[in-house]
This record gives sequence, structure tokens and C-alpha cells, in this order.
Amino acid sequence: MNLKTINEGFAVTEQIGVADVEALASQGVRSLICNRPDGEVADQPAYAEIERAALQHGMSIRNLPVVSSKIEDFHIRAFAEAYAELPRPLVAYCRSGTRSITLWALAQGAQGMPIEQIVAVATAAGYDLADTVRRIESSKPVAAATQHFSIVIVGAGSGGIAVAASLLKRKPDLQIAIIDKAQKHYYQPGWTMVGGGVFRNTDTERDTVSLIPRGVQWLQSAVQEFAPDNNRVVLDDGSAVSYDRLIVACGIKLNWAGVEGLTEALGRNGVTSNYRYDLAPYTWELVQGLKSGRAVFTQPPMPIKCAGAPQKALYLSGDYWYRTGALKNIDIQFYNAGAVLFGVKDYVPALMKYIERYKATLQFNHRLIKVDGEKKQAWFERTDADGQKSIVDTGFDMLHVCPPQQAPDVVRSSALADAAGWVDVDQETLRHKRYNNVWSVGDVMNAPNAKTMAAARKQAPVVAHNLLADMGVTHGVARYDGYGSCPLTVERGRIVLAEFGFGGKLLPSFPDWINKGTEPSRLAWMLKKDMLPPIYWHGMLKGHEWLASPNVKQE
Repeated sequence: MNLKTINEGFAVTEQIGVADVEALASQGVRSLICNRPDGEVADQPAYAEIERAALQHGMSIRNLPVVSSKIEDFHIRAFAEAYAELPRPLVAYCRSGTRSITLWALAQGAQGMPIEQIVAVATAAGYDLADTVRRIESSKPVAAATQHFSIVIVGAGSGGIAVAASLLKRKPDLQIAIIDKAQKHYYQPGWTMVGGGVFRNTDTERDTVSLIPRGVQWLQSAVQEFAPDNNRVVLDDGSAVSYDRLIVACGIKLNWAGVEGLTEALGRNGVTSNYRYDLAPYTWELVQGLKSGRAVFTQPPMPIKCAGAPQKALYLSGDYWYRTGALKNIDIQFYNAGAVLFGVKDYVPALMKYIERYKATLQFNHRLIKVDGEKKQAWFERTDADGQKSIVDTGFDMLHVCPPQQAPDVVRSSALADAAGWVDVDQETLRHKRYNNVWSVGDVMNAPNAKTMAAARKQAPVVAHNLLADMGVTHGVARYDGYGSCPLTVERGRIVLAEFGFGGKLLPSFPDWINKGTEPSRLAWMLKKDMLPPIYWHGMLKGHEWLASPNVKQE
């Protein structure tokens, strides 16, 4: 019996037996709810047996059986009544606990509990209620729209501003709104260079207002709910904005809380991450200060933003220690939740030469689960070749963490999401699979490409063309080929410029005197250091589609 506490006085669990009833009674449990029909499996105890045992121990019990895929409104009402009336502590059970937590979530949602709170409680208990949340959302009345726009873009990051600029390049009189609360906009690919002592973090930021394209209305708010069936988004003040067409570009969520103790450990005791603006300078401080000891670098399960960034931190750090002579006293460890060094195998041989140069030890299939900064200890879940899991730990003097990542909660809980929580699009047209007036760009959608700024640079013109084709402004269909780029900074002054598309197909876009294929290049370093930042600020975000014009086919 694996009891999952939902709140004070209520828990859910899997199927219980007669002996479990006695154990629960001894723990003070006063009531039970059965949500499992009799006879689902041969060895399942009948409800009557559980009822007899409960009554013998003075417990209240109700039988509210449901089939997982057939939860009706009357089931929800009956559960809500039992939940309100039965004495606490109360335990609900079914085969795995999922039906019980689902009924609880639907009942609480009907009574007005915020979606975010329901999701947080369920996630903490180990349950993914994406489908349930969509049901709650669809049953809620949507606020009347106070503003209307032809095109609404959610997110003022790389993809959102770039697609707005590309739209206006094609049709300057469009009525567009961008919704985002962030006052600062960041060139995040530069944070690796900050952690390597090449850039300052202030070089990577601009005021958002300075980047909003002229003619676009910036709504300085956050979207709290997507209501695509009503062509609306609900803002954090409760007001709603309606649209004719929607572009979702709200990025990815860095789930720092997904590793126990990490949030408290960051920024001190040698724990850092180039995935945060304020921490990248601390990475460089640690690299310079480490003269001996163990440096641990981590990478979580995919998908993540810029899959090469965790090892870029390793390479630039290793290069500094190599050049200063400290490397002989430093043990570099790379703990990767994945099974390979890099997802596109053509680049692995060149990268392995640098792994060997820096004498780094590769630990594959190791997922970071806990950090104790004060004790300088990290724990990993290791999965062996047979799929068996075990916990291993290591000490560290420096720990560079790449956090686990997921779609933003507001997307995960919406009707726009696929089963994994990402915006569900056609991978070539980037149009939503179910809502024809919705497109997506950047890290938030589920096309199987690398989540990089370079990918957004290619996607934005595709979305702009296809949306305007839907309006009758342009003609033909633009198709995205999965292009992504990862400039792998293997040492200060050299980069392996990885450019690839769907399925790991190599898609070099820069001339071969810059991109040396799978080998490191000095000119690629100059491209990354000196050329890409201004191309980003003054090209991509201004609608200049250099090396990014969409591939359009007349159909």
C-alpha cells in the first residue's frame, strides 16, 4: 500500500486488501471511498470484503465505482458529496489511485480551486492530470473578451518577436498583440559564453519594450488560460483577449524544483548553472577559483533547451583548467541522463577528442535527483542495461546543473497540449493539429527538433508565411525541415558548428570555410562570438531572414 497524501485529512492509494484496512485504522483513518468496480481482475478483493473489514474497525465507507474512461458528471457530484461528508482522515482508492485523484481534481475544479493548485498537488503526489485539467478548463465559463486582435502572439521571447517581425515584413498593417509580462529580454545562447568568461551577462539583455516591433501592441500581462474553443486567452487579471489567429511562443519551463534541494543550493557552495542569467557569472567565478577537486556537470532527460549547453560548460571549464595547468588536479565528471554524448552521431568523434583532452569521465543514464549544497553531495538515479534503477551519489567541489525542463504549466493544462504537455503541431507546417487557427514556434511545441534559438530563427518565417496564407495574403505552404544549430564551444577559440534537421540529417547553412562539418573551426568561434549576437538583435528580431527564408511549395 502506497499512501499518497493530497492534503491534510485526505489521501489516495492503490487497491487495498483486508489487512490494509486494519493498518489504516491503526493509523487513525476514519473513512474510505472505493472508486474501483468489482471484478476488474481475478485476484481483486470484492468491495463487500473491504466494507466488512471497515465496519469492524468502526470506519465509514462508500462505494463509488467508476471506469477510467467513463467518468460522468454524476460520479463527480457523488464523490464531492462523500468527500465533504465523510469523517477525516479519509482515504480513496482504486487500482492505482489515478481514478481517485482524478475524481478529487474534477470535484475541486468544479468548486473553483485554481487549476495551477490542482496540478501542483497532483504532481507532488506523482500523478499527471493533463487530460483531467483539460476537462476542467472546457467546463469553465470563459470571461468575455475586453480586447480583440487579428493575431495574438503569446510570448515575447526569440520566437514570439521574430514571428511578429516576419509577419509585418509581409503585411505591415496587421493588427497584432504580443502578450508577455517580462520586462527584460535575453539572448540566452550567450550565457554559455558568460560562464566561460567571454561575455558579461549584461551583454545578453535588452529591455523588452525596445524590441517590440513598431505597430505591435504589447500587453504586459501573463496568460493564465488558453480557451481555443472560444478563440480567447485569459490574462492574469481575469480579463480575456480574443483573436482570429493565435501563435503560441511562450518557451519552456526550467523546473528547478524537479531536483530535491537544488533551488536552495543554487548560487553558493559551488552549485551553479549557465541556464540562469544571474548564475552564469558565478560559473566563471567557480572555474577560475577551482585549483583541485571534483567538477561535476549534469544533463537531464530530453527534451531540453539547447541540448549541447551542459557539455559546453564542461568544455570551456576544462579548457581553462587545461590552459592554466590545473587540469591535472581536477576530476571532471559528466552525468548524463541520456545514453549518448550527443544526439547526432556524426559529431560525437570530434567531441570525444575533447572529452579525452579534458580527461572527463562520462556517466550515462544518470539522472540528478537531489543536491545538498552545504555537504557538497549530489545523488543520481542510475538505470542499468536491464532497466533496473539504483541510487548513486558523489561529492563535488563544483557542480554545474542543467535543470529538468517541461512545457509551461499554462500550456500543459490546456486543450492545446499533446499527452506530454507540448503544443501539438504538424512538424512541418507548425500548425496545430486540432485548431486550424493556431500555430506555434520555439521551445513550447512538440516538433521533434532541437530546442535552440537557431531553430526558432527558421521556424518564425514558416509560421508567418503559413498564417498569412491562411488569410489569403501569401500563397503556397512553407515547410520546416527541423533545422537546429548547436555551436559546440569545445575550447576557447574553436567551435564544432553542429547544424542538423529532423532525424539527425546534417543541414549545413554556413559556407564550408566557416562550418568545417564535424570538425572544430576558429571561424565558427568568431561567428558565435562576434557575429551571431548582432545578427540576433538586428536581424532575426527585426524580420531579416538571412539564411532563414522559408521553403515554400505551391500546392
